[in-house]
Amino acid sequence: MRKHTSRMLQAFLGGVAMIGLTASASASEIVWARYGDSDTLDPHASTTTLSMQSWRQIYDTLLAFDESGMPRPNMAKSVEVSEDGMTVVFVLNEGLTCHDGTPFDSADVKYTFDRALSEDKPSITKSAWGPISGVSTPDATTIEVTFEKPFGAFVPFMADPFSSMICDSNEAFGDEFGSTKAVGTGPWKLSEWTKGDRIVLEANETYTNYGHPTENKGRPFADKLIIRTVPEAQTRLAGLKTGELDIIEPPLEDVPSIKDDPSMTLHIAEATGQDVFFEFTISRPPFNDERVRRAVAHAVDVDMALDIGFEGLVQREKCPIAAGVFGNDQDFCAQHLAEYDPEKAKALLAEAGYGPDNPIDVTMMTWTGGGRERILQIFQNQLSQVGIKTEIEIMDIGTLNARVKQENEKTEGKATFDMMGWSWYDPDILYQLWHSPGAYSGYNSPELDAMLEDMRSTVDTEARLEIVKKVNAYLLEKAIHVPLYTPGWMWLYVTSADVEGFTIGAFDQPLLMDVKVAE
Repeated sequence: MRKHTSRMLQAFLGGVAMIGLTASASASEIVWARYGDSDTLDPHASTTTLSMQSWRQIYDTLLAFDESGMPRPNMAKSVEVSEDGMTVVFVLNEGLTCHDGTPFDSADVKYTFDRALSEDKPSITKSAWGPISGVSTPDATTIEVTFEKPFGAFVPFMADPFSSMICDSNEAFGDEFGSTKAVGTGPWKLSEWTKGDRIVLEANETYTNYGHPTENKGRPFADKLIIRTVPEAQTRLAGLKTGELDIIEPPLEDVPSIKDDPSMTLHIAEATGQDVFFEFTISRPPFNDERVRRAVAHAVDVDMALDIGFEGLVQREKCPIAAGVFGNDQDFCAQHLAEYDPEKAKALLAEAGYGPDNPIDVTMMTWTGGGRERILQIFQNQLSQVGIKTEIEIMDIGTLNARVKQENEKTEGKATFDMMGWSWYDPDILYQLWHSPGAYSGYNSPELDAMLEDMRSTVDTEARLEIVKKVNAYLLEKAIHVPLYTPGWMWLYVTSADVEGFTIGAFDQPLLMDVKVAE
């Protein structure tokens, strides 16, 4: 087998220098408060950021993202891709151990793949694993993955929490796995989970960090990690001030005062891969008409809304994939994006047969938190000025996901569109969203399907980039995916003055290995 030599792949395969540091134990705990709880501790059963952040602590991945978001060796000390892109071989580090004391080897990797790709109960992100035709284990440390056709996004996917490695001993737990029990190989072990209240984790004494970008290469510095659910932002801030909490997601409106308070430190995640965008129900009028979708895109002054709503804490996004992700080119996307032009919006609506005598009345939806309600209120006002009346509905993210799919599968009823957000490490997110049948049964077409399939099966970096551009242009010109801003959620963190060593890794993954809390 010969190693593929594209520039991107060479970067993927770059090694991580090992630092011979072992953390000395300190009798301390970290209390991290978030606005919501994880859905599940089963990496194959959810797509929420709240869940992924918990998986990141309990499980580990074959590869790990470095500071710039490039995949590096981790549990796997090497990865080799065949020249034709049809075979990928991983070789594990020796001595990997599951939390229950059983060795982690190639059989556990195969178990993880087989489970994710099963016909009976596959991973929700099954398509993100690619067109895998087989997984074999020549020996205890070698895993050979073969494909039906090349898959350009596979290597980086092996660094994402969705590809968390699951010890095969979890099979014995049956339906309890992911709910009350979970065995991984990560830096923290599950102690207990009181749903809606807290997840309690203990330091994994035998952990070795082979690839994550932290100074600490051994067990976490702290002995215990408590992930608490505290829905009210002001309650979280009060808890930080009293010393009850160590790390929080702050109230957006209090950010200016937090910046000026020496007892707290504000951390802003960058290169999160988060993209907040409009998408439309196209199963019925009016959004089955491209002109009406484009009218909405022309009617909203996104820059003004962001200035008012976020005061410089987010960036305007002009591409369907977020800043920091391969293929994001703001200048290119700007050439195809429908910019603010209310007169153009009115003309398009009139052309489509809508106006004072046939007004549009629709529901505009999003999910809770992150200042999104305020942004939607601004958009609501702007849309009213071109003759589009909107009713705002806000719900939790799980309900929103289900509602969007439900609306897309209805052919009658009040029209809807939504402000959605996805976070991903690769432009393959566009395949997840828009290749038929799509994540939410939304827009699809044979032409778009063909482009997305080409994007997936192209391994050469430059050729793949050209396809990504074509997909971006298609989505923007037809106003299928109208990008708004990045980052979008859980991108702000505040730590107390007693906390040191807190950092945020690529794609909004808090890194807690180095964290120490003063006694």
